[in-house]
Amino acid sequence: MERTTPEWAPVVNGPDGPAPDVVAAGAVLWRPGPDGRPEVAIAHRPRYDDWSLPKGKLDRGETPPAAAVRELAEETGFAAQLGPRLGEVHYQVPEGRKVVHYWSARAGDGGFTPGDEVDRLRWLEPGAAHSLVSYPHDREVLRRFVRLTVAPVPVLLVRHAKAGSREAWTGDDTDRPLSERGRVQAERLAALLALFGPRRVHAAPPLRCVQTVEPLARRLDVPVVIEPLLGDHRYPADPCTGLARLLELTEDPDVAVVCSQGAVIPDLVRRLTGVGQMAAPKASTWVLGLVGGRALSADHYPPPG
Repeated sequence: MERTTPEWAPVVNGPDGPAPDVVAAGAVLWRPGPDGRPEVAIAHRPRYDDWSLPKGKLDRGETPPAAAVRELAEETGFAAQLGPRLGEVHYQVPEGRKVVHYWSARAGDGGFTPGDEVDRLRWLEPGAAHSLVSYPHDREVLRRFVRLTVAPVPVLLVRHAKAGSREAWTGDDTDRPLSERGRVQAERLAALLALFGPRRVHAAPPLRCVQTVEPLARRLDVPVVIEPLLGDHRYPADPCTGLARLLELTEDPDVAVVCSQGAVIPDLVRRLTGVGQMAAPKASTWVLGLVGGRALSADHYPPPG
């Protein structure tokens, strides 16, 4: 299992010390081949006469996951659904130290059109792509992709955003709403979560959980489905039933987002990964790649800035 926490939040010190001079993002874009096994997209850049994985520099104010999806669309013509993170690569370029953040990404709708930046695109099985790419760091990323063995469908576990003060709230705690900061976090979460291609939105009963994913639900034009077994009120007394409900949600191939609480998410992640207690700050997200009730990948995304 790959467990990762993005170094891009904030991008400060990489494995070699100081902050990078250039930050970029890309992905191993894949689709099922004729035999059902994945084939990956490799781009030819005429400026360099090389073959490489699609990637590009971040725009000002852009996050790496958003940049990865944008660059895939610009270079390959395909929409993309992010999956597990594939880590970072670091190398020198004329501008200085460069870091590139990579994901596995499933290709959606679209089609390639040759351009000045990329004039050819080839879909190959990973071994053939490994032989064709021009750079060692691309070969390393492809090896990480192959180690996943299968492409898991992610489930996104979101801790609710910042709520109003419990001490200042005089009503039922279930009805305690998000604070102003929490509402901003919810809007920013919608932008991040949408990059993973969710089709279903679920939430524990408290209003603050529902409000956290309402911006995403509006964007997707789907309802927020209430999950009593996945809230702090019910889960601690019967975690096995709560876990069974979460796994039931993952039986559908459409990606699900589940917003829950602090007594639920760390325990679910521990049970699914087999790793000790996990942190789940408010407005943070765990993206779990599940196969057969186990997490093949577990990526933690901190609260949006």
